[in-house]
Amino acid sequence: MTTMTTMEIDRQALVDRLFEATVATLELYGVYLGERLGLYRVLAAEADVNAAGLAEKAGVHQRYAREWLEQQAVAGILTATGDGDEERRFTLPAPHREVLADPENPAYVAPFALLVAGIGGALPRVADAFRTGGGVAWEAYGPDVRDGQAAINRPAFLHDLASWLAAMPDVVARLRSTPPARVADVACGAGWSSIALASAFPDVLVDGIDLDDAAIADATRNAAAAGVADRVSFAARDAAEPALAGRYDLVCIFEALHDMAQPVEALEAARAMLVAGGSVLVVDERVADRFTAPGDLVERMMYGWSAVCCLPTAMVTQPSAATGTVLRAGLLREYGARAGFSTVKVLDVDNDLFRFYQLLP
Repeated sequence: MTTMTTMEIDRQALVDRLFEATVATLELYGVYLGERLGLYRVLAAEADVNAAGLAEKAGVHQRYAREWLEQQAVAGILTATGDGDEERRFTLPAPHREVLADPENPAYVAPFALLVAGIGGALPRVADAFRTGGGVAWEAYGPDVRDGQAAINRPAFLHDLASWLAAMPDVVARLRSTPPARVADVACGAGWSSIALASAFPDVLVDGIDLDDAAIADATRNAAAAGVADRVSFAARDAAEPALAGRYDLVCIFEALHDMAQPVEALEAARAMLVAGGSVLVVDERVADRFTAPGDLVERMMYGWSAVCCLPTAMVTQPSAATGTVLRAGLLREYGARAGFSTVKVLDVDNDLFRFYQLLP
């Protein structure tokens, strides 16, 4: 019997890990197809289907439908019963429906597949940026990353945003008082945070601001569908425009400050937007207080996004602070102080992925 050395054990562990990561990535591509082609929605609506039934209801080719169904069953996402390639029937178990087919459920993580696929398409540009020190424009990641980012945060905004704000009772009191409070949602993306604000506080007026025209178009449609378009407006504009100064009781920046090339200037603009007594709320990643290697799963995920997306997009504009996804609390406090805030307070909000900051002039 041959005993493996420590080096051989470590080497094999990495081989096994990368092999498993490859399988997991391929399975995410299967989830991507299920999400983009509406296959999970069909399965969620049906007790079970065979390949012919899925092909007909989803509008896909039957041979591809069978391959996808079998792949999903082998991966343990679907269950399969019966014999025969075309007769075999497949079911999406009820707990898996929440994860893959219910876009407002807190367990819905199918959009991760969109994010991974979109980043994969941009990787050659990321490699070039590594060589040159340049950046990769947000638009280069395509609709998959834009849609994936919006969809992955949608459940949290719609279900949890009101409880997040409860950590700032003075702000909540203003949002519930008259005259109606005004809120600016800076870097609003597809608008789900703005919609959640308007839904939680029926009198507030929310202005969503973003530089991405495509995101603003998505946000406008989403607000209309949610029935809050009378109190929520969206515009592709710069938050530093003088016309926005001194207008808002609350300025929010949800999971976007780390993406900005000039975060201090962005916070300066947010401070200028406030009325007397107003606050800025920054929600960003709940990373560790200091660099530690190896890191936990959250830290690994944040560094993973950072290297291939968040840092490259922030490097497009120069000079850039080049923050990356891993925006630690100490650095955010530094940014806030440089932007002229007297107080940067970490709020007492229990969340595995986000940290919450109230900034006061």
